[in-house]
Amino acid sequence: MIYLDNNSTTPLHPEVKNKIVSILDLYGNPSSAHQIGREAKSYIDEARKTIADFFKCLPEEIIFTASGSEANNTILKSASSCCSKHCSMGGKKHIISSVIEHPSVLNTLRCLEGENTEITYLPVDKFGMISKESLLAAIRPETSLISIMFANNEIGTIQPIAEFASIAKEKGIQFHTDAVQAVGKVDIDLSTLPIDFMSVSGHKIYAPKGIGLLFRRKGTHENICPLITGGHQEDSLRAGTENTIGIIALGEAFRQLKKEMNTEIPHLINLRNRLETGIKENISHVRLNGHPEKRLPGTLNLSFDAIEGESILLRLDLMGIAVSTGSACSSGSLDPSHVIMALGVEAEQAHGSIRFSIGRENTIDDIEYTIKTVKEVVETLRRISPIKLK
Repeated sequence: MIYLDNNSTTPLHPEVKNKIVSILDLYGNPSSAHQIGREAKSYIDEARKTIADFFKCLPEEIIFTASGSEANNTILKSASSCCSKHCSMGGKKHIISSVIEHPSVLNTLRCLEGENTEITYLPVDKFGMISKESLLAAIRPETSLISIMFANNEIGTIQPIAEFASIAKEKGIQFHTDAVQAVGKVDIDLSTLPIDFMSVSGHKIYAPKGIGLLFRRKGTHENICPLITGGHQEDSLRAGTENTIGIIALGEAFRQLKKEMNTEIPHLINLRNRLETGIKENISHVRLNGHPEKRLPGTLNLSFDAIEGESILLRLDLMGIAVSTGSACSSGSLDPSHVIMALGVEAEQAHGSIRFSIGRENTIDDIEYTIKTVKEVVETLRRISPIKLK
């Protein structure tokens, strides 16, 4: 199987797998004071330091969660009803976000709208970019949080997060970014990037599912209402016995990222560009969704006129190629992608979109076979399609 769905999830890095196997017998509770517990805690401390070194931040600024979605929920809900009681964001009930956020952000914001919180959803242009002007126009005295994703999971467009975070800082507003897709593909230096909160997911960077993290800058502790309350774990911001094996695996994934990023990014760009060129040279009526330059190195989203993306996906799957039609968290919906529709694309074209997301294990042979196979699949489907090309 040629796997081109790495934005949905990545396979375990071989070194991460080896690390997991080596510590499977590490059973101590990190909160226990005895030797076995202290040993487990030392592994967690080491992983936290490794991740902090990667981002150039402080170890105590890393809070482990079960997922990027949990991290997103923690910050968004802290800016709403809970914080009106205890936190410095309290009393302010306006959040700014965008129309192309991940479902874990959009669906959470919709819940908050029912709890006396106003949400402004910034629009995007035809490339999926948010403008500085629209952000400035949306800011109000009661704005408590700006939450804009670093890079989009469907089209790969990268937002000017440093500029947006600087605006928030000037206005005295907390800034959060969902960086789940950007980590490992874009350089993120938290010693200079003026964000307050950032969400990260392990299974997008060759670590296991079920582990993520929330970066919260030192001094913003009082701005977080724990989503899960109980014990004192994670600086009392995320209760529950730590996922020790997941945390250690995540630390190892970051250790490998630090060594491989500089060679992996050019590799992904080369494969993505070849895939895009090959498809466009061999197939007519194909549209690129997203920014042609400011996008993730391994993400390619294309719309194929006159056919359904689901049909392309299923045919490719039968021929040994795994792709997607958008976010894995929205795959149960029959509606066209909210991200593609936000670009101003007609519903018919949006339904014909396919996302190819390339990973570290893909080769040029994978890409050449994919170009050939996509051509065959599209030609077959267009012959039997009731929709005719214009």
